[in-house]
Amino acid sequence: MNEADIFKVLADPTRRAVFERLAQGEMTGTALREGFVISQPALSQHIAALRGAGLIRERREGRNVNYSVDPEGLAPLHEWLARHRAFWPSRIERLRNLIKEMDQ
Repeated sequence: MNEADIFKVLADPTRRAVFERLAQGEMTGTALREGFVISQPALSQHIAALRGAGLIRERREGRNVNYSVDPEGLAPLHEWLARHRAFWPSRIERLRNLIKEMDQ
């Protein structure tokens, strides 16, 4: 999974909210659904998209399925940010210099 796919999955506000709730700790699908005004099948689709992107994992315990964030799934985003973090300081400094020149 690359960063573009992860951004695409997290672009949906409901999936992002599901991911953020799971970032607080492991929970069952029933507990996860509390507070959302969506059907169980809709939640299952969001969970499948997040799981497919490698962002969450599931752990079966008897009849229950517990979901949690998979930290490794965020690795492509960390790599993307690291590449761009080096890019921005020089750009910002050039912008600063351009603004100074324009003010003179």
